[in-house]
Amino acid sequence: MSATTKDLIHGFTQALPLDPNVAPLLLDFGGYVTSLVTNSSELREKLAVYFRDFLAQNSASPDVTITALEGPSPDPGQMGVEFSVKQPDPGKTKIKEEWFDFPDGRAVRKRLTGMLFAFGAGEHLAVGPCVANDNQVVNFINNRFIEWTLDNGALLFHAAGVARGDRGIAMAGFSGMGKSTLALHAMRLDMEFVSNDRLMVRRDPEGLTMYGVAKMPRINPGTVLNNPALTPVIPEHERKEFEALPLNELWDLEHKFDAFIDECYGPGRFRLKSPMTGLVLLNWKRDGSPLDIQEIDLAGRDDLMPAFMKSVGLFYGPGKDAEMDQRATPEAYRELLAGCPVYELSGGVDFEAAAQFVNELL
Repeated sequence: MSATTKDLIHGFTQALPLDPNVAPLLLDFGGYVTSLVTNSSELREKLAVYFRDFLAQNSASPDVTITALEGPSPDPGQMGVEFSVKQPDPGKTKIKEEWFDFPDGRAVRKRLTGMLFAFGAGEHLAVGPCVANDNQVVNFINNRFIEWTLDNGALLFHAAGVARGDRGIAMAGFSGMGKSTLALHAMRLDMEFVSNDRLMVRRDPEGLTMYGVAKMPRINPGTVLNNPALTPVIPEHERKEFEALPLNELWDLEHKFDAFIDECYGPGRFRLKSPMTGLVLLNWKRDGSPLDIQEIDLAGRDDLMPAFMKSVGLFYGPGKDAEMDQRATPEAYRELLAGCPVYELSGGVDFEAAAQFVNELL
């Protein structure tokens, strides 16, 4: 039985030793350097391609080391712990995760893939079929950066972000409103990409700073077909199949594609830190009505707060997660955003007009 997270991690690292021929992968997330060590050259290569915008120099000293071990899915019965089930989010039915808290950390198991993640006592481990589930390893790497940023005074936003120079706009909205789609439309107007789905926002002496996450947008076929810049995302033969679908069916497809920013918009267009000078909230409908844009006061709009507030989830440190959820109240978000212009986009969906508005704000 594993008495601590450290014991659990050491057990796996002994059973699945690192390959000395596989060099560490160093990633630089805006000055926060991550070292990924693994026993799989295939996993290292896949992650190097995915994070190619954030590769660090070999001389960089890492702030965190993450171990990713390719191997069979760990058997929860052999770990000597009883996992607790994470209940699905509202509107969802499938149970995807379960967890166990040790005195010094947490283990999280992905039910659908069998991947196990453990973190605590300064150690961070992903173990299981990592190559087949490299997207989950990507998320684990990014979650370490999110945790570090939140520990340094930021609040977590469910939002996308774009920037130009010393100005940046966060874009949020309830599920399905199209914040990522809007960010990718805005990118065609000579902007830089900051984040797709998560932003960490902190108040510094000079104003608000938003930090992005090194994750490529995962977008549906409808988004691709309505943005010429995204042409490289879908192979031509698949594109024709999607083009033949009715519009309402196209937008409801669950099929997702990774949109690599450099392939779609050119190199050097992904940055992870920017001043935040505005927040755009999408509250529109696909009803053909005109787009309406209004600057609003969040003090009187409790209905819009859940559109961008975000709980930290299982991959934030145990104990700290409850403290963060207590700290991240609507009042705390309003206080953080004091003096930051907030705009509500209501009426009918119009991504081109909304992108032009974001362009004007920048």
